[in-house]
Formats: sequence, structure tokens, C-alpha cells
Amino acid sequence: MTRAPARRDGIGLLGVAATACIACCAGPILAFLGVAGLASSLAIGTTGLVIAAAAASAWLLVRRRHHVVPVAASSELTPVEAPTRKP
Repeated sequence: MTRAPARRDGIGLLGVAATACIACCAGPILAFLGVAGLASSLAIGTTGLVIAAAAASAWLLVRRRHHVVPVAASSELTPVEAPTRKP
């Protein structure tokens, strides 16, 4: 009993086709991943900048509202009219 040699022509051709596909598509795939990485980096950086600007604005607003302005106190009483009711 002798065996017939196995045919590997189809598998070899498939390997060559897969290698050609990888060689052809690797550039665009890597470029897409690079652009996606750059876009996400810009989005994260912009979000951080917006959050920092909002925090700085809130801090300045709170600081400005709590800023005590010295007022000369008067010892005289100021007359205030009694409220009136409109008919």
C-alpha cells in the first residue's frame, strides 16, 4: 500500500494570497489606527482643557463673590418708609 502524495497547491496558493493581502492592506489599516489614535488624543486633550477652563472660571467667580469690600459704617439711622398696599 502506497499513499499518493498529498496535494498542497491549494494551501500554498492560499498562503501567498494571504501574504499579499497583508502586504497590501497593512498600510491603510495602520494609517486608520494612527488617525483614530490622534483623534482620540485631541478629543481627550480638548476635554481636559474645557474642564480646566470651567474650573478656573468657577474658582474666579467664587473668589470674586466672597471678596469683602470695606464699607464705611455710618452711626446714623436711615429712615425706611413702611410698605404700602395697592388696592
